[in-house]
Amino acid sequence: MAAAKKAVAKKPTAKTPAPTLSLSVQYACKDAALPSRPQVRRWAKKALEGTRAEVTVRFVDAEEGQMLNRDYRQRDYATNVLSFPYAPLPEMAGDLVLCLPVVLREATEQHKTAEAHFAHLIVHGMLHLQGYDHETSESDAEVMEAREREILAALGYADPYLDNSFK
Repeated sequence: MAAAKKAVAKKPTAKTPAPTLSLSVQYACKDAALPSRPQVRRWAKKALEGTRAEVTVRFVDAEEGQMLNRDYRQRDYATNVLSFPYAPLPEMAGDLVLCLPVVLREATEQHKTAEAHFAHLIVHGMLHLQGYDHETSESDAEVMEAREREILAALGYADPYLDNSFK
């Protein structure tokens, strides 16, 4: 994957319209803690830096999460979020898969609300779909984490990398 992006998204003006997001949200599992479609749309759109995007967000159980991680990343365990980019910016397309039990466990371990952790992981995944990568180098990780903090703060959430009490 390419090095992390260093550009900051520009605010829409008369010359640059707001980004268009075509979003599909799939619930392959059930839980009261799952975010609503409007919440997912709000988080994904805030993280969108291109002009247009087509994204599917799928919430899965541990079995499906483990299968996808094993089949596509050769890691035989369920992980919190998987990103599958299909087309680059400015008209980005891709899928995000979030594993419900992993996200809920991490939220509890990290003393965060499920909502705040879901918001963080949607933003995190959207940045991956747009070319950000925290695994290539420490400087790329710093760029990606700074962008996550900026987006989440604009959404009203605390810094996801601090050890927070429930907020």
